[in-house]
Amino acid sequence: MQFVSYATNGNATWGLVVGDGVVDLGARGPHGSLKAAIAAGDLMDIGSAAQGESPDAALADITYLPTITDPDQIFCAGKNYKDHVEEMGFEMPDHLTLFIKANSTLVPHRGEMIRPKVSECLDFEGEICAVIGRETRHVSEAEALDCIAGYTIMVDGSVRDFQKHSVTAGKNFVATGPLGPVMTTADEIPDPSELHVTTRLNGDVVQDCSANMLIFDIPYIISYLSKITPLQPGDVVATGSPAGSGAGRDPLLWMKGGDKLEVEVSRIGTLAVDIVDET
Repeated sequence: MQFVSYATNGNATWGLVVGDGVVDLGARGPHGSLKAAIAAGDLMDIGSAAQGESPDAALADITYLPTITDPDQIFCAGKNYKDHVEEMGFEMPDHLTLFIKANSTLVPHRGEMIRPKVSECLDFEGEICAVIGRETRHVSEAEALDCIAGYTIMVDGSVRDFQKHSVTAGKNFVATGPLGPVMTTADEIPDPSELHVTTRLNGDVVQDCSANMLIFDIPYIISYLSKITPLQPGDVVATGSPAGSGAGRDPLLWMKGGDKLEVEVSRIGTLAVDIVDET
C-alpha cells in the first residue's frame, strides 16, 4: 500500500493511493494525519479497509504535503555509499556519520526548493528514507526492519560552502529538504537493499545506484540510532546518497533557479521539485 499526505481545499489530510487517485482517510477518521495513524498502530488495518473504496480526488489535482508533515526527528546518514565516498576521495568510514535536519527544511512533492541568497552552492542528494513505525529503543539489527512503517524519498539539499565550516548549517537551510511523494508500506519492500535510486536534474541522470552500495545498511542505521535515543513513530531516517552529486563533479554542478529536480526510487515513485532563487 501507499499513503500520501496532502491538502484539499486548504485543509491538511492524508489518504490511501488507489490507482491514479486517493481515498481521503483523514475525512473518514479516526486519525487526522499519517503520522497519527502510524503512532496508533492501525495504519495497515485502515488502509486495507479502504482499498475497495472509490477515490475522493485525483492525484493530479491534490496539493502534496511532505510525507510526514511534522516528524519529531529527522536523522540523516552521511558518507554512506561506497561510490560517493570514492568519488569524494574520502577514506571508507569505520563508523556511521549522522546529522539532523529541521522540519523547516521540508518541501513537498511538486513544491519549490529554495536556493538561498547567500550561496550559489546548492547541491542535490537523492536518498531513500525509512519512516519509523513504533517507539524503538535498543533494537537489534535482526529486528530493526520490523520497526519501519514504510519508505519514502528525500532530497538532502546541501549548501556546500556553508557545510564546509558547519554541517548543521549547510544541511538546514529553509526549504532545502523535499520529502515525498508517498510512503510505500514496509510489507511491500521486504529487502530495502534492493531499492534503486535515480536522480535527474533537468532531465539528465546525475545519480543512479542501488541501495546495496550502502556502507552501513538500513538495519544497522536503525539499530545504531535506537542506542542513542528512542525513535518515535513518524521519525524520518535518510540513509545517504550515492555518487554523482554536484560536489563530486569536475566542473562542480550546483542547482540554480529554474532547474527541475527529480529523484526516483523503485517501488516508491518519483519526487519532483522546482528550484527557485530566494527573493
